[in-house]
Amino acid sequence: MKFKKNKTVFSISTLVDVVRIPPSLFGTTLKKAAVNILKEKYESMINAELGYIIMILDAKVDEMGKMIAGDGGTFHKVQFEALTFYPKLQEIVQGEIVDITDFGAFVRIGPTDALLHLSQVMDDYLKSDVKMGLILANQSGRTLKVGSTLRARITAVSLGKAAAMGKIGITCRQPFLGADEWIEEEIKKADNPDKPTKEAKVEAS
Repeated sequence: MKFKKNKTVFSISTLVDVVRIPPSLFGTTLKKAAVNILKEKYESMINAELGYIIMILDAKVDEMGKMIAGDGGTFHKVQFEALTFYPKLQEIVQGEIVDITDFGAFVRIGPTDALLHLSQVMDDYLKSDVKMGLILANQSGRTLKVGSTLRARITAVSLGKAAAMGKIGITCRQPFLGADEWIEEEIKKADNPDKPTKEAKVEAS
């Protein structure tokens, strides 16, 4: 397999391969048969160089195929485009929490889930309530729950071998990261630095 990849999180990658068209598909168009075979082979695959292969978009098939003695199929060179997702270290991503565990949360980013460990949520004492699907910060009272949308930075990527499960780690322990409502609060605070915060009002009272 040969390919050219754009260096962005989501990209359209150009790949080259050889597909075997079996006799059972001789009644369909060459392009349709090749695309179906490519979808079965590549979609949902994880590749160390390409990342997550999400969808086959288009294909150009060499009409002049080759045959091998004893094989009823034909072999054709094909160049095709695939929508890919490659998580890059330090990239800022948007995601949604899909699961709460004792050790943190799994956040859906693109076609996969990344781990947000409790230690990477914020500088606070955190309690994870798996039954309630909730993470609660003791001092600030901020919460994360299943369905919460957030912004995070990718801190670890391990894609492994082709078709193996990848692992991605993310953090929210930086300014203007975390749940969307937290970021809105930080922006308002930055725009109005002299305005008392809720915490300050409580202490004053």
